[in-house]
Amino acid sequence: MGQVNADASREVAGEPDAVFAALSDYAGTRPKLLTEHFSGYEVREGGQGAGTVVHWNLQATKKRSRECLLDVAQPAERTLVETDRNSSMVTTWTVVPAGTGGSRVNIHTTWQGAGGIGGFFEKTFAPSGLRKIYDGVLARIDEVV
Repeated sequence: MGQVNADASREVAGEPDAVFAALSDYAGTRPKLLTEHFSGYEVREGGQGAGTVVHWNLQATKKRSRECLLDVAQPAERTLVETDRNSSMVTTWTVVPAGTGGSRVNIHTTWQGAGGIGGFFEKTFAPSGLRKIYDGVLARIDEVV
């Protein structure tokens, strides 16, 4: 079993506080950012930032689907951490200033991958697949914010 990491980043229009507020709004804005890879979206507790519990199914490939039940924390300014109760997956969203009036959104996901040959393929291919999914989500921020 090895640790798998996936990262995505994008500069978006909008002040950092406005972008972070949109990302933190699990009840209103966040579902509008999700791509066709996400289904079964449901806020189970809270809905705004830390303390939120949210559920979705992530269809990473035609054959790989993962049911996620995420606890949301906000350990630092403009940082959200989503910890999956159903796996070792942890996703950190960070918003920082970029350019004049813009923001950079960074996403970092990590989890404990499978062992053996399956783990090798997971570590090799899963990060790029997840990055493509996140690129789609990040592209929608400019449309929504």
